[in-house]
Amino acid sequence: MATTSTRRRAAARRTFLSIFPDGFRDERYLAWERDYKVDAHRRWRDEVGGEAELRAALEAGRHRDVAAGAVRVEAGRPLLFSFEKMALRDAVVRSEVGAHRFAEGLYDWLHGPGGERARFERWTDVVQSLPRRQTRVATWPVVTVFGAIARPRVHVFVKPLTMRRAAAAYGFDLRYHSTPDWETYSSVLELARVVRAELADLRPRDQIDVQSFLWVLGSDEYAEARAA
Repeated sequence: MATTSTRRRAAARRTFLSIFPDGFRDERYLAWERDYKVDAHRRWRDEVGGEAELRAALEAGRHRDVAAGAVRVEAGRPLLFSFEKMALRDAVVRSEVGAHRFAEGLYDWLHGPGGERARFERWTDVVQSLPRRQTRVATWPVVTVFGAIARPRVHVFVKPLTMRRAAAAYGFDLRYHSTPDWETYSSVLELARVVRAELADLRPRDQIDVQSFLWVLGSDEYAEARAA
């Protein structure tokens, strides 16, 4: 007899394929979910750069350029909420201190020493320390969006309500805390590993595909399709 999680995962797969019959190669999937995220990564490579380019910018003291470039790449995408975009601009574009902290922390998060846990914890400390005018900066989407844009093979973008709904729909016990921490993020990465392994026949390319699958399971945008 199939377990509850097995049934939920089969239902999740059916839901995704009912919307995108050709899976991760479906033209509508590419247009709705993947292409704009891939474009963000390409723009990141052009405007912020990889490890060498980012390190060179910091050594040249161009922290404000790095911060502005990172914010600019995200700004044109429907990733952060409008209040998060505003809080981020206030914290790292309009503040020299914030720009310096952000740029140094960003390099450390993406390319610094130590394992993923150590880098993530240092990064959350940086985001929590950024200047704040009205709205707090250290939300789950802000903490995770730049990793997902810069290193889409490694990191996952987390919108907490959607991710929690998706995990429940998939029969996965997500360890979640509202304040960004490693226990939650490592649980999200484990969910992503499970999903990727179980959808291997659909050939997910990276975490963009995995996160998009989870988005379909948990976001309000697809509530009607899930109910059909």
